[in-house]
Amino acid sequence: MLLVHEEYQSSFDVAMRCAVECEHCAEACMGMSEMMQCARSCLDCAEICRTVATYMVRGSRYIPHLARACAEICEACAKECEKHNAEHCKKCAKACRDSVEEYRKIASVTAV
Repeated sequence: MLLVHEEYQSSFDVAMRCAVECEHCAEACMGMSEMMQCARSCLDCAEICRTVATYMVRGSRYIPHLARACAEICEACAKECEKHNAEHCKKCAKACRDSVEEYRKIASVTAV
């Protein structure tokens, strides 16, 4: 029998990978005035991904609700990063797209 948090292990991994890539992208973009929107989007995305990962660890009943918000924020971050040719932006956009797919699956589950 899986513990509640174990049900979300692969989703947790996706969320944390996105958070890490977003943090890396934000760090690389900071200090460049033309990349400030990218850095801000990445920081917002990293924060929400860490938050949903924490909810997953606890097996919170609010995960589907939070996943909907996460999908929206990750989608916006991916779109921002896709405007740029930097390798870190490409990696971030990919991690965000993977997260969007995962979060949409979770969000489709009816919350208790």
